[in-house]
Amino acid sequence: MKIRTEKLANLLLKEINDIIYNKLRDEDIKNTTATFLRLEDDLTFAKIYCTNFDKSKLDKAVKDLNNAQGYIKAELFKRKLAFRTIPKLQFVRDDSVEYAKNIENIIKEVINN
Repeated sequence: MKIRTEKLANLLLKEINDIIYNKLRDEDIKNTTATFLRLEDDLTFAKIYCTNFDKSKLDKAVKDLNNAQGYIKAELFKRKLAFRTIPKLQFVRDDSVEYAKNIENIIKEVINN
């Protein structure tokens, strides 16, 4: 990712988290955090990785966020960000925490045996 793209991705991630916490009213979405945003170099597409404190609600939260992407894009547009057009948003679940825990457990198991 280019430096400019990375800066814009960080700005977009911050604004999306603000919208999730302060503007959306769905309780399943409120506990969801956007952890990482991958922005295409041409700024037309953004994949947002999300996690939730309640893992049983994560799939529903991701589905609800994808359904609310029009509202989120409208809110981003109102904030006068440094984009000519707001990129298409796709929310996906972030399994990196579970993956890291799994790797950590495997390492502990190897060390203990």
